[in-house]
Amino acid sequence: MNILLRRVPRVKSITSLVGPRSTGAFATFRVGALSGRDTLLWSLANPLTMTLLSRFRTSFIAGLFLVAPLAVTVFILDFVFDRLTAIILNPIVNTAGLTNVTGDEILLAQLLAAVLLAVSLTVVGHVASRELGRRLFGGFERGVGLIPLVRTVYFGVRQVSESLSRQSDGFDHVVLVEYPREGLYAIGFVTNDGPRSAETATDSEELLTVFVPHSPNPTAGTLVMAAPDEVFEVDMSVRRGLRLVVTTGLGVDDVEELPEGVVR
Repeated sequence: MNILLRRVPRVKSITSLVGPRSTGAFATFRVGALSGRDTLLWSLANPLTMTLLSRFRTSFIAGLFLVAPLAVTVFILDFVFDRLTAIILNPIVNTAGLTNVTGDEILLAQLLAAVLLAVSLTVVGHVASRELGRRLFGGFERGVGLIPLVRTVYFGVRQVSESLSRQSDGFDHVVLVEYPREGLYAIGFVTNDGPRSAETATDSEELLTVFVPHSPNPTAGTLVMAAPDEVFEVDMSVRRGLRLVVTTGLGVDDVEELPEGVVR
């Protein structure tokens, strides 16, 4: 008996089998004859499958952006808590023997150490506000001033702390300055009045020190001095100005309306 075998040609596309106007039932029947790779390609080309993949991708990205800030916040808080307990609280616990008081409960001992630290700082601040405390700390600072490297770090940190703790109208003042050239405006924060030596050197009656932060890192920037008539006052809070800098303009609702709020 002679058996005639005929090779079936490889199908290159689904259209060659079902055609553009084939019904769904016929298309499903004919797809069964395709290879695994061709079936996968047909599934990916299906509009319903593409819609599901698009929805999955959109939902995944939305969930990622929703969870990412929380995850970063938890990571930073965990990092700060670990460093705080390792550098400050644990030495207090070990030195004062607080574990004996709390029955070897480490967390309770750390909480007690935090309370003792807060009370100690309050007492130090109260003493420093008195005449005797000012004399004591004055003598301590004079001793620190005799050590070259230590005095540089100590007085630098003290100046920053005093600047942050002092309530001043300058820190609530947001302006625009023409920087780095005329016609370009940069967000700036007026920090203080200019020193008299700078006013004398420039023959100016008044100068303002303006900090122009870099975006998106506001901790770095440029300090410029300008006359009051060379800056543009903006009806904007410091928080909103910092948000504008950090988000490179994406975190402010009325970025396009910013020039309308500029006044001389």
